Amino acid sequence: MSSNNPKRAGFVAVLGAPNAGKSSLVNALVGHKVSIVTQKVQTTRFQIRGVLMAGQTQVVLVDTPGVFAPRRRLDRAMVAAAWAGAEDADVIVHVVDAAAASHVLAGKGGGQDRRAEEDTRRVIDGLKNAERKAVLVLNKIDLIRREELFALAENFNKTEAYSDIFMISASNGSGVKDLSAHLVARMPEGEWFYDSDQVADLPMRLLAAEITREKLFLRVHDELPYGLTVETDSWQERKDGSARIDQTIFVEREGHKPMIIGKGGQTLKTIGELARKELIAELEREVHLFLHVKVRPGWSEERARYSALGLEFDA
Repeated sequence: MSSNNPKRAGFVAVLGAPNAGKSSLVNALVGHKVSIVTQKVQTTRFQIRGVLMAGQTQVVLVDTPGVFAPRRRLDRAMVAAAWAGAEDADVIVHVVDAAAASHVLAGKGGGQDRRAEEDTRRVIDGLKNAERKAVLVLNKIDLIRREELFALAENFNKTEAYSDIFMISASNGSGVKDLSAHLVARMPEGEWFYDSDQVADLPMRLLAAEITREKLFLRVHDELPYGLTVETDSWQERKDGSARIDQTIFVEREGHKPMIIGKGGQTLKTIGELARKELIAELEREVHLFLHVKVRPGWSEERARYSALGLEFDA
């Protein structure tokens, strides 16, 4: 390898309040779906690593759970995972929902906007306590006017918590290329952490469970309780090249099962069809997906569930 064009590699931790668009941004930067995206807040529960390749540079993007005020054990573990992802990162990216922040700045924000503002303040305070400057990414700029955007950027700049500010829309790609170039330029010299063709560091069994969990939230996000999880029970490689995947959807109460199963099992069937379609595209082969729904009271207090997700039970 020529010394004039050495390999570079580093980690970028992506922090932010729930629903700021962290997962959408990571997917946009990688150019491949590595993290699920739903309307429901706190969807990402653990660190997911996406790999961005640009010439001789590898950027490992760590999509972290949202930073918010934790109330339960799972909440505390998720927030701890978010900050753990930032501790050793070469660059911290703080993603902010610009539309929500602009509403609050103008004194028009509702309850959800104000919660996002409080969570954003938690990130800023955390950055200051850690004496780390971050790259601020104002996301969803397609939803606000230009003059509001510049006023918002100036407001954040006054915090002195940021080294750089980028304005983007992860949904339509606006500004993502410039942000990508900046992150690539910030990576130190060093050997790559992953093969050049790898786009994510996520076991397929776990990715398959995440895909099904995404379809659950997208299909019944209004009725569905937050306290559910999906586990891949078995993965069988068949002689014809297809895969049989059995998964269990765990809910905490008996009354939650009908919400997922639906009348005549139709809701569960639709969720399975959507998940199977994406798995086929992901694996590039036929998939036979079988879903089961079981009640598991208190699953979010089981140490084994945390270990499986790489979360600290005692956070």
